[in-house]
Amino acid sequence: MSSTKSDTVNMAAALLAPALGRGQEGDPAILYGESVLSYGELNTAANKAGNVFRGLGVECGDRVLMMVRDTPDFVIVYLGLLKIAAVPVGLSTRLVPQDTAYTIDDSESGYFVLDSFFKDHFKEALTLTENRPKIIYTDAEVSGDDYLQSLMEDASDELEAVQLPWDAPALWMYSSGTTGKPKGVVHQQKTILAAARLMGEILEVGPGDRIYGTSKLFFAFSLAHCLFGSLYQGAATILDSGWPDSDIVASNVEKYEPTIVLSVPPFYRNLLRDGSAQKPAFKNVRYYLTAGEKMPESLFDQWMDATGRPALEGIGATETCFLFLANRPDYLKPGTCGVPTPGTEVKIISQNGDDVHEPGVPGVLWVKMDSVAGGYWKLDERTREVFQDGWYCTNDMFVMDADGMYEHQGRADDMLKISGQWVSPAEIEEEVLLNTRVLEAAVVGIPNEDGLVRLALFLVAPDVTEDKEAFEKELQDALIEKLSIYK
Repeated sequence: MSSTKSDTVNMAAALLAPALGRGQEGDPAILYGESVLSYGELNTAANKAGNVFRGLGVECGDRVLMMVRDTPDFVIVYLGLLKIAAVPVGLSTRLVPQDTAYTIDDSESGYFVLDSFFKDHFKEALTLTENRPKIIYTDAEVSGDDYLQSLMEDASDELEAVQLPWDAPALWMYSSGTTGKPKGVVHQQKTILAAARLMGEILEVGPGDRIYGTSKLFFAFSLAHCLFGSLYQGAATILDSGWPDSDIVASNVEKYEPTIVLSVPPFYRNLLRDGSAQKPAFKNVRYYLTAGEKMPESLFDQWMDATGRPALEGIGATETCFLFLANRPDYLKPGTCGVPTPGTEVKIISQNGDDVHEPGVPGVLWVKMDSVAGGYWKLDERTREVFQDGWYCTNDMFVMDADGMYEHQGRADDMLKISGQWVSPAEIEEEVLLNTRVLEAAVVGIPNEDGLVRLALFLVAPDVTEDKEAFEKELQDALIEKLSIYK
């Protein structure tokens, strides 16, 4: 954003303004299949979509639910809604009908945009709710419902973006619901201020770059960096409507030759396992980012050996949209989440509620950054608990090491107290995964015969077919050597 911040903003207009201001109207904004959507074409299409939704009665602040695959339609609808100050809510395309019905009821939305691919799913969801949102299909005519493409043909391509206060709602994302029902996370217009931080200031993304994420756009990781960050920096976003597997990912890397790739540890592992990572195209990627779960150091080393490029680990949340910690190309440490991203403040709070300043002491991480959400929809008490004076409580346990790098220790509610000491299951799992024969590992607490919680390890090691006792002893000896005895 400019050094002189105006009193109002429109997130969609602000995302496209830098590229259009540089004369990038003809540059690719979206790469999809064999088609290319330029910045000028994207802006025009978003204007048309915005006018269509306005004509359908969508007003400022209205929530519009979206179940749309990663196609240009997703981006066009999203930006069009933002331009008219409506609130797009991208839903997981893997929801069960019960959860879709829940979001219809919870969001109090009167509009639902979807691909025809989800028609049957949506019909089933409607049997579970009394609400009847207006339906708009993106890609097909369905009797009795509106068809976006048809309506856009006659829509004006001129649209004045509605300017709003910086703290006005811009978009929602629903949390995954791992701690109960999904929560509507309300993000504000000021989220745009984080778009240039990691992607611009650290990774130096710009015109000519091609950004590819294996996660779908309904995930914050992909929405923030592959769409918001990419558009704001004038790069091209690579989209694929299918659910990814390692063959699809390898094909897209070879076809589009991305300069930045975002993925999650299981995909890096699978690409190594099937030999895709050794292909020349993977060596031409400038930077890899990884998030979503901790990347074992052994996996980091294997990826580095195969591609010559490190996978820069970071961590974010639905509530922050963008990553708040990340390794940097010139400052990285495998097994950690790196350091705060530009513009981000963090603090560790101990179990006793004290600020932690010394290395090696675990506590809950709090984050302060431009893209921290305003709160949860209709959950005032929960909002007050985790959003305080611009800070967000991640409920993730971290320790800072002597180099100032932050290491994830798992969720605060996953921590176990063993022999009076707090233990992170994630720390033990990390050590187990250093054994090359172990593919997956999970540590849990189980009460013993005295009712005391003790640690149990579950693991997947398919190559260990004989002499399992010897393997278990080898593993136990390695853990005893590396970890405190109570762990």
